[in-house]
Amino acid sequence: MKKITALLREYVVGLSIIIMICGFVLLIMGVLWYWFSDAVTENGSLQFIRDLGDWNAYLLVGGLIIFGIGLYYIYSYITNKKFVLEEIKTNKRSEFLKKHKELKGTVKHLPSKYQKMVKDKEKELKVK
Repeated sequence: MKKITALLREYVVGLSIIIMICGFVLLIMGVLWYWFSDAVTENGSLQFIRDLGDWNAYLLVGGLIIFGIGLYYIYSYITNKKFVLEEIKTNKRSEFLKKHKELKGTVKHLPSKYQKMVKDKEKELKVK
């Protein structure tokens, strides 16, 4: 389980984008069926949406949930990355120590390169 978590952590951006795309496609399928059903029935290339029928309601809700999950993960990655990079810029040991515990907790959810950056900064500022 630990290996899977580490692998997912390394590729969080790509996976989040893939999840968002899948959720968006499902969301669009549901929207097309419920709000543009005339276009779906007339257009032969959208036959698969017509074949799903009322299952498109589940696709609409599921797509919204899946898109939201992908959006959440990419947002949390970007905010955590921004926080870590801002805190690593400091050259003052006292400022680094103030945020050290929060920084260590944040880095656990980011790819390993950010963990390495924090360890290097700890060595530079002689923090244990």
